[in-house]
Amino acid sequence: MTDSTKRVLLAAPRGYCAGVDRAVVTVEKALELYGPPVYVRKEIVHNKHVVTTLQKRGAVFVDETDEVPEGATVIFSAHGVAPIVHEEARALSLKTIDATCPLVTKVHREAVRFANDDYDILLIGHEGHEEVVGTSGEAPEHITLVDGPDDVANVQVRDPEKVVWLSQTTLSVDETMETVRRLRERFPALQDPPSDDICYATQNRQLAVKQMAADTDLMIVVGSRNSSNSVRLVEVALEHGAGAGHLVDYADEIDPAWLDGVSTVGVTSGASVPEVLVRDVLTFLAERGYADVETVVSAEESLLFALPNELRRDMKKLSGQDPEKVRHDPSALDAGSLH
Repeated sequence: MTDSTKRVLLAAPRGYCAGVDRAVVTVEKALELYGPPVYVRKEIVHNKHVVTTLQKRGAVFVDETDEVPEGATVIFSAHGVAPIVHEEARALSLKTIDATCPLVTKVHREAVRFANDDYDILLIGHEGHEEVVGTSGEAPEHITLVDGPDDVANVQVRDPEKVVWLSQTTLSVDETMETVRRLRERFPALQDPPSDDICYATQNRQLAVKQMAADTDLMIVVGSRNSSNSVRLVEVALEHGAGAGHLVDYADEIDPAWLDGVSTVGVTSGASVPEVLVRDVLTFLAERGYADVETVVSAEESLLFALPNELRRDMKKLSGQDPEKVRHDPSALDAGSLH
């Protein structure tokens, strides 16, 4: 019998964003078209389950371009790469498919534009994150990394009148705005990017958590520890009133002790998480009396990105497939799809 005092608040939207969906389908279709192995530079997206599943199908994940055999096919991850990586691939005669999220590509273009205008670019982001490495590589002489509000005091620029900020797309909105506020205190002429760099999906998932947090005794975020946007969701939940918050890859990582004395559990997932993992968490909770699920809707999402041009051309040429039909008709995907 369901315990009427126990419930789940389920965030919407959650899980896959358009950029992740595009990147994962890119690997799936490349394996189908060219056959394994297909090489992927870095993790295609930051999710353990996605990477493991694609490995089983024949994707080979490498850290550096020179690990790919000469003449092979390599896919660049959703996080983007620096121009030097494209040069390395050309030197090895690799067939490249660029699965960089278009929203990350937008930040790259902004960096090139402001560097060409001789601005100092203050890139707000986390040191070592693949997206930051890729963006910084577009204009390394012009870009200074600012790793959060506490790093602002260390920033030095050539001309305080020619400074602009850009950001990693998966950051906490609140923390980024606090970083910008402190930067503007030091550099009043600081320019904003032409459009918001933090991606729509990151903002929407954080907004849903903010709406739920104060009503939850426990927030469970499904996502991997190297997923910046997933980690941020736990932080946002705690900052906005959740009693506790935990990040898990799989339902079996949930400690039943976390549920002691808990009436309301919030559940959400990062932008690189397939829905099947969320369903497993809901099943785990339902088996422990949390069968009452209420969806909290903060936004509607319908954005869909076209597959990379290189892949679209080969889909038409090699298999006669219509890329648009495959992208818009989930039933056209492989039966074993992650979607």
